[in-house]
Amino acid sequence: MKLIPADMLPADGRFGSGPAKVRPEALDYLALRADLMGTSHRQAPVRGLVQTVQESLAELYRIPDDYEVVLGNGGSTLFWDMAVSSLIEEKSAHGVFGEFSRKFATAATKAPHLMAPDLFQAASGSVALPEATDADVHAWAQNETSTGAVAPVRRIGEGLTLIDATSAAGGIDADISQTDVYYFAPQKNFSSDGGLWLAFASPAAIERAERIKASGRWLPEILDFSIAVTNSRQHQTLNTPSLATLLLLEDQLAWMLDLGGMEAVAARCAESTSTLYAWAEARSFASPFVADPEHRSPVVATIDLDEGIDAKQVIATLRDNGIVDIDPYRALNRNQLRVGCYASVDPADVVALTECLDLVIDNL
Repeated sequence: MKLIPADMLPADGRFGSGPAKVRPEALDYLALRADLMGTSHRQAPVRGLVQTVQESLAELYRIPDDYEVVLGNGGSTLFWDMAVSSLIEEKSAHGVFGEFSRKFATAATKAPHLMAPDLFQAASGSVALPEATDADVHAWAQNETSTGAVAPVRRIGEGLTLIDATSAAGGIDADISQTDVYYFAPQKNFSSDGGLWLAFASPAAIERAERIKASGRWLPEILDFSIAVTNSRQHQTLNTPSLATLLLLEDQLAWMLDLGGMEAVAARCAESTSTLYAWAEARSFASPFVADPEHRSPVVATIDLDEGIDAKQVIATLRDNGIVDIDPYRALNRNQLRVGCYASVDPADVVALTECLDLVIDNL
């Protein structure tokens, strides 16, 4: 249904929470660096690219001098298995408040060499942090992508603190000294592609991985965090990485630093989500899914619609008009919109989105 006048539409209608909007300038940069495509990742040009990414990430997040930027093949899903294999010594404790924080807890639960983890759970739309226990790892997500709930980043317990920052990194600031591993994939705020994980690692986390390896525990190379550290110190990955992913990431990091660093980027994201929350609170038919304002994500806004409005029909109409990927997370099964307001999304486009929502809902 072509309902929306062209002059009302966002300049860019991509609001996805999965792979997110890639800036056109980043794609232009990728074309300019096409000479790197199809070349060896062990040679100086690609290792220089990796080094630039590592140094830019360290600068963006102002990481402590003794922390290292580690990267490897695969995404956050692989990293959960790596943590289960190479960072959890005997037992972990998990804050579980959505689909992705649950997946890490499930991986730890299934591991035959570990004790059953301690789980601290909350309903979707709220937040749960693990309590300090005898666990040697305490873990949770800074931003639960499935629900649009955000949690604090701070040390808990005596062991390692592991923070899943896949949809937070590059859009929400954090004190990295309060973590031992702050890990993420680059396909959200960093507007890159999948197939890579990155992490800020403390000396304690690196020592833990080395000690577990020395204990004789069987470790596949791809799940050995100490091997990832060794390769990262040489500005490379264990296996061939996606060079396009690294190039897009390099360009996005340069753009973020030029914008003013994490403070400026975080403010940009928060401006976009604040627009959506204010829109929902001012409408009789909509409301923010996350009830507590302190727990509302500044990068992923989830908005419930009243039963009398069919969210699927609203989403389909918007898609017909070039506004895409505002579907709710499938497992929640709610009459809901989920809008990715990552760093590359222009806040002005979010304002235009709310105006289009009013028009579509009024007409439907």
